[in-house]
Amino acid sequence: MKTKLFESYTLKNVELKNRIVMAPMCMYSSHNEDGKIENWHRTHYVSRAVGGAGLIIQEATAVSPEGRISPHDLGIWSDDHIEGLSELVSLIKEQGAKTGIQLAHAGRKAVLEGDIIAPSSIPFNDDMKTPLEMTFLDIKETITAFVKGAERARKAGFDVIEIHGAHGYLINEFLSPLSNKRTDEYGGSAENRYRFLREVIDGIKNVWDGPLLVRVSAKDYHEDGLDVDDYVVFSQWMKEQGIDLVDVSSGAVVPARIPVYPGYQVKLAETIKKDAGIPTGAVGLITSGLQAEEIIQNGRADLILLGRELLRDPYWPRSAAKELNEEIQAPKQYERGW
Repeated sequence: MKTKLFESYTLKNVELKNRIVMAPMCMYSSHNEDGKIENWHRTHYVSRAVGGAGLIIQEATAVSPEGRISPHDLGIWSDDHIEGLSELVSLIKEQGAKTGIQLAHAGRKAVLEGDIIAPSSIPFNDDMKTPLEMTFLDIKETITAFVKGAERARKAGFDVIEIHGAHGYLINEFLSPLSNKRTDEYGGSAENRYRFLREVIDGIKNVWDGPLLVRVSAKDYHEDGLDVDDYVVFSQWMKEQGIDLVDVSSGAVVPARIPVYPGYQVKLAETIKKDAGIPTGAVGLITSGLQAEEIIQNGRADLILLGRELLRDPYWPRSAAKELNEEIQAPKQYERGW
């Protein structure tokens, strides 16, 4: 009997060969500061595809130059980025994995020269720059940048798009009352704080008919911030808008002490899956095949997203299969070793 972890899974119209996903992790390796793919990205992502992950989600990729976390982030704000991204997509697909890209804007957590923007003029901490509060025009231009990024992702051949709404970056800043003190239609009530993400989703769906995911930080770890029940409501709204899966992380919208232990975020994914009735991905100190299998077998999440564990072991799917007594196909070139 096949383990659940290695069963295929269909995201809308895209079939993944297993439930193992490489989570987006910034590499800060676009060394010419132009947002373009370099050899490091070709090596890094393709090796994980060879290793057996069903879906590779590319790191946070900035929809505008001022939306980069650092000057070395990948970008998708120009048609000049499409060629390199398309090459990377082709290389990953050759190795049997599906391809995803995370569209992102850093907001007040950008570490760049010049002005940075955010929902409100509040710095992340005392060491970081104070952002300019976004005008109505800034908001509309940034939504358009997300939509243009999705158009370019489609042209580059990606199978899946993920909207980055987590970890204290721009969309997360709009969602949380800790970072959004606006008094217009983009601040105040939960509906208003969700409005920016709502308009990003609607805009992207006008140009993209493939699987659309959103990564969220489902807990602010602050008494005046958001918790998972708030994200159940947001996730219900996402479901109504046609989001296919919520990728559930937590924290980083404000400095906070986060209790970390194996699978510490899985309960958040489980709660959203059950209470909002939407598929979820679980992430956060998931390190073994048995642990991942338990999460899927018990219906706590639908996909397993691995970050640091895939940095340590590009062939983690092979290690997990061995642990679960599961037979998986080796790359033909490696059959003698496997």
